[in-house]
Amino acid sequence: CLCLCLCLCLCLCLYLWAGVCQMQAPRHPSSSGVLPGRGLCHRGCFLHALLHANCGSQLHHQEVITHLSSIYSLDSRELRFSRAMVFAVEEINNSSDLLPGVTLGYQVHDSCSSVPMAVKLAFQLANGLDPMFDTGEQCSGSATVTAIVGESGSTPTISMLRIIGPFGIPQVSHFSTCACLSDKKQYPTFFRTIPSDQFQAAALARLIRHFGWTWIGAVRSDSDYGNNGMAAFLQAAQEEGISYDIIMFPSSTARVVVAFAATGDMRILLRELESLPSPPRQWIGSETWVTDPDMLRFGLCAGAIGFGIQRSIIPGLRNFLLDLSPQKVSNSPLLTEFWEGAFGWTSSTGKVCDGSEDIQQLQTPYTDTSQLRVTNMVYKAVYAIAHAIHSIVCEERENSTVNCDKNLHVKPTQVNDKSIVSFDANGDPVPTYELVNWQIGESGKMEFVTVGRYDASLPPDQRFDMEREITWVKNSTQVPVSVCSESCPPGTRKAVQKGKPVCCYDCIQCAEGEISNNTGSVCQSYCLICPEEYWPNAERDRCILKPVEFLSFHEVLGIILTACSVGGACLAIATATVFYRHRTSPIVRANNSELSFLLLFSLTLCFLCSLTFIGRPSEWSCMLRHTAFGITFVLCISCVLGKTIVVLMAFRATLPASNVMKWFGPPQQRLTVVSFTFVQALICTLWLVLSPPFPIKNLTTYKEKVLLECDLGSVGAFWAVLGYIGLLSLLCFVLAFLARKLPDNFNEAKFITFSMLIFCAVWITFIPAYVSSPGKFTVAVEIFAIITSSFGLFFLLFVPKCFIILFRPEKNTKKHLMEKTSNDVRY
Repeated sequence: CLCLCLCLCLCLCLYLWAGVCQMQAPRHPSSSGVLPGRGLCHRGCFLHALLHANCGSQLHHQEVITHLSSIYSLDSRELRFSRAMVFAVEEINNSSDLLPGVTLGYQVHDSCSSVPMAVKLAFQLANGLDPMFDTGEQCSGSATVTAIVGESGSTPTISMLRIIGPFGIPQVSHFSTCACLSDKKQYPTFFRTIPSDQFQAAALARLIRHFGWTWIGAVRSDSDYGNNGMAAFLQAAQEEGISYDIIMFPSSTARVVVAFAATGDMRILLRELESLPSPPRQWIGSETWVTDPDMLRFGLCAGAIGFGIQRSIIPGLRNFLLDLSPQKVSNSPLLTEFWEGAFGWTSSTGKVCDGSEDIQQLQTPYTDTSQLRVTNMVYKAVYAIAHAIHSIVCEERENSTVNCDKNLHVKPTQVNDKSIVSFDANGDPVPTYELVNWQIGESGKMEFVTVGRYDASLPPDQRFDMEREITWVKNSTQVPVSVCSESCPPGTRKAVQKGKPVCCYDCIQCAEGEISNNTGSVCQSYCLICPEEYWPNAERDRCILKPVEFLSFHEVLGIILTACSVGGACLAIATATVFYRHRTSPIVRANNSELSFLLLFSLTLCFLCSLTFIGRPSEWSCMLRHTAFGITFVLCISCVLGKTIVVLMAFRATLPASNVMKWFGPPQQRLTVVSFTFVQALICTLWLVLSPPFPIKNLTTYKEKVLLECDLGSVGAFWAVLGYIGLLSLLCFVLAFLARKLPDNFNEAKFITFSMLIFCAVWITFIPAYVSSPGKFTVAVEIFAIITSSFGLFFLLFVPKCFIILFRPEKNTKKHLMEKTSNDVRY
């Protein structure tokens, strides 16, 4: 491929010089130029030299053809480039504005993309050529080459510059695009009319990013053009987040292939691919081959896109190209070679030219002037050199006429300095490209269609502009997909596969509390954490507000606890009503009616205080629920404790000479209840003043929801309240237990013992349940403990009495209460 690539490029050199000629003709040839091309041949190379170094208006040509191989054919596109150079020279020679009175001469050499051949030509140009004189004319001046147009290939151009650079000879290329040639330290005399591949590489990377391709194949020529161009492209692609694949036809998974290759290399590659069973691929081509009309014959590249030089119109060029009479053809070995290949008359075929051939009907790249891209670069290169020479030898006069000094000796270094004004600091033109698409036209043939533009002189976000629809591979209007891995769906993230490029990845679901909502994002290798009060939805593609949880009056658990609380309060009120209606009955009077009514009142408050634990927590409800609970329960236990002490003191008073009852009468009972309750009230007051409970949003217990709770403020105060209730309960239990066997037909100490046993059991089990219960169940456990302990006191202390009052009135007599029982203890 390397050898064939070198043989596929045309090297065209233009010698331009301004010589001093004393003659009667109106225009004089100055110097000579050379236009090395990429090679006028497809296969094999020959050397074709066209020499013009005479003085006078009649041009004399000397042609030499050196055949390197007989198996190669002419590249008619490159022939068009060389003929465009001749056309530009003749157009300048006929101009009255540019170099008036000075005739440019030229030579055309074919390097056949052979580096040794290009080096040989460079040595010839650097050493100078003996001038040829027309008879009767005398021409003075040096025959040293003034400037060179060419080469078409980057590698031969570099080889030539190594030789002619030290001599200061400017070389203007129309097709050498290697970015390495922009280095003015190495190549100070190099200029070009075609943009550097550095710009094309950036444009191709932007194009691929525009269509969302992140996994592409890469093909290149092993030359300065291919190596430097692909390196620049891969660097730009990496900056765009694009991965590439080493193409192994036909097994590569990449469906989009970028080819930075010479036309000859692509021709060989595509011929091989035509014989291989491989899936259709979308080709992205560099300017060299993607705008070559000869490549349109490869149908597997239908839909190919790439950047090309802007099309131009060169008036008169087509007529010049077609103005080939049999005499002109026979006088030029180069045109004879072209004519033989075009019409198929050679000695081997036995066909002979009879003069009836019509080039107007010929369909070859040579006659196709609809896509003048590189051809225009040749045309501009000639004019750039001509303008540089004009600025040296010509000056404008006051009467707007131009006077050119034919006797002025023009040195190559002068042209080199003047050529800089036509290019940027690196000798490159402003890069402007057309996006070319291979489409099948109405005639059924493949053709180039401009679908967009790229202008590197504009801001980055305005450089790429699409103008019309693109026809993709297999004549599809849908953008092909070329990815190593499919885009991760929302709710997942990318995990790079070990040992593979960054665009080859697995899709892993986002972790708990994270989302991803950018499908196919270039850098979606991570998930986003939702804000504190938000949580991912089931798909994990967006954050939603966390549900708020608290024990509500509207849920089943809240309704049950509310019903029990209200029911208990109603029972306590009903019992108080019964006791009030039978307040004069022996059983009510015998059980300390004042403490009984106070106990029923405290039980009612105990039942109702549980309601403060239900509902959305607020500042007032948080402060009220614990303090109300603590005070009401101490009031309740104080009453029970008072009744227990009364029982003990009553039976103690039956002993001889005992007067203890006078020390524990009604005033002392009231004082006891008030004193015990005051201590709890003082604890609660200090709690509310120093560090009161307050509502909080608990975001730690459950990650997926928000718990509305009451922070205790001071945990020590909370446990002090519970501890004080537990201390009174234990004291009451001990006293009741001591009085359980005292003689009486209705000994209330037994019921107090059982009620305190239940009370203590409930609150002892409450502690671990309270600590381990999460969220609203913590509140439910506390309410359950309040209601259960309250019902325990109520049922054991008041239900038996109510049963006797309502259903066994015969036992509600003083006589029955005073009867001896088996538990009597005689003293």
